[in-house]
Amino acid sequence: MWDGGSMFKQFSSVFSFLTIIPVGNSDLQTSAKHMYLFPVIGIVIGLIIGFAGWGLSLFLEPLIVGLLVAAGLVLITGIHHTDGLSDFADGLMVKGTKERKLEVMKDPKVGSAGIISIVFYVAATVIALSFMRGFELFYAILVGEIIAKFCMVICTSIGPSAWQGSNSPFIESMRDRKKLTIAAVITISTIALFQNNSGFVALGVAVIITLIIAGVSRRSFGGISGDILGATNELARVSAFLVFASL
Repeated sequence: MWDGGSMFKQFSSVFSFLTIIPVGNSDLQTSAKHMYLFPVIGIVIGLIIGFAGWGLSLFLEPLIVGLLVAAGLVLITGIHHTDGLSDFADGLMVKGTKERKLEVMKDPKVGSAGIISIVFYVAATVIALSFMRGFELFYAILVGEIIAKFCMVICTSIGPSAWQGSNSPFIESMRDRKKLTIAAVITISTIALFQNNSGFVALGVAVIITLIIAGVSRRSFGGISGDILGATNELARVSAFLVFASL
């Protein structure tokens, strides 16, 4: 029997985990168990920021809109994913053993590689978004956010965990391939609703980037961590934006 209260609890836990919007208590185990809902959260975030971007594009200059949208996407997630991108870059660029790379990635201080990665990420996001206006901008933000969240699910599914930590319950949960299938159906179905092939091109590019990140992470760090998932989210999203701006 369908339990609306239970479904809302699951959704609110995952939503609170991925955003700063307080819709309920964020329970790590519940969020990990229902990671397949990440694309649904992407839909919600995409709608919020997408409609805002659409409205702003009607009376503000494109570069300003791009900057405000980029800031909104970063802030609504509490800057956690962007911080993960910075840590991932620092760990990846340092020379040495896997242990040394993991040590640098865990270090709260930001290195030069992390700073440069954030600068390029923000610049690419703002520039790509500035090429779009109105519904086109809304579509890019919505689909880009769904793709970003789905790519986190993919990355987690092909693990393993780099170390025992907050990422471990997610990797353990995603061993159930039915959950990956559910996330894929949600993502592909939503993109298909718009009958726009650019969405599938963006998805394909983002998935390839995700597989590269997973392979590099396994070789450099021994597996996947929370920082790597955050980096996957950001890189998948910006790659989608670049595809939309180019097509």
